[in-house]
Amino acid sequence: MNVLHALIFGIVEGITEFLPISSTGHLMLTAKILQISQSEFVKSFEIAIQLGAILSVVVLYWQRLVRGYEIWKRLFVAFIPAAVIGAVLYKTIKRHLMGSNNVVLWALFLGGLFLIVFELIYREKEGAAKDLMGISYPQALIIGLFQSMAMIPGVSRAAATIIGGLVVGLKRKTIVEFSFLLAIPTMLAATALDLFKSANVFKPEQFVLLGEGFLVSFAVAIIAIKFLLAFIKRHNFISFGIYRMIVALAFWLIVK
Repeated sequence: MNVLHALIFGIVEGITEFLPISSTGHLMLTAKILQISQSEFVKSFEIAIQLGAILSVVVLYWQRLVRGYEIWKRLFVAFIPAAVIGAVLYKTIKRHLMGSNNVVLWALFLGGLFLIVFELIYREKEGAAKDLMGISYPQALIIGLFQSMAMIPGVSRAAATIIGGLVVGLKRKTIVEFSFLLAIPTMLAATALDLFKSANVFKPEQFVLLGEGFLVSFAVAIIAIKFLLAFIKRHNFISFGIYRMIVALAFWLIVK
């Protein structure tokens, strides 16, 4: 991996982290297109640069985070399932799921199909929560369980949490913002765990690549967040489902 690769990865991460199309899946497919092998460093890089995108959430929502003790309690409840499952299955996920293009492509395709079908049958519930404080603790826990599905590369953490939020009765804007905020503890924990286990084998120049990817993903993610908030005011997620299926099919037919 070189500086140009790190730049491309940072752009891809920034665009895809908060959209329901799987940032991890896109990073793995990007590595395949660039003919970069899934080494331990590349796998860790794909996890660590997500912190740049997470920082964009902190910057955009810092006032709410500073004053939102009640919101933090709900985020903590939603974070618990991923924390437990991730700690138990860390080695299995990194060794057998990350790096498997077949897993990513099937997850992208089936996840896209599910998004389309879900949107076609979904009807917003009366009394759907209009703000973050309207999320109950049981709802937060269920959203967290949905998020845990995203440990399978290609599923999409954003898609899983958004679908979970709609299922338990939240407004689109509410669950999208909750998904943004839930990324903070989830990805911080995932990156900290990975770096703790892997950083000792990194070379000094590889930390420079990590820093570049981090900064680029931060800048691009701010644009992506604002785009999604504007998008959901008038649209559902069917277009993202179609996109996921097209990407999976194109990769199967052209690249793989």
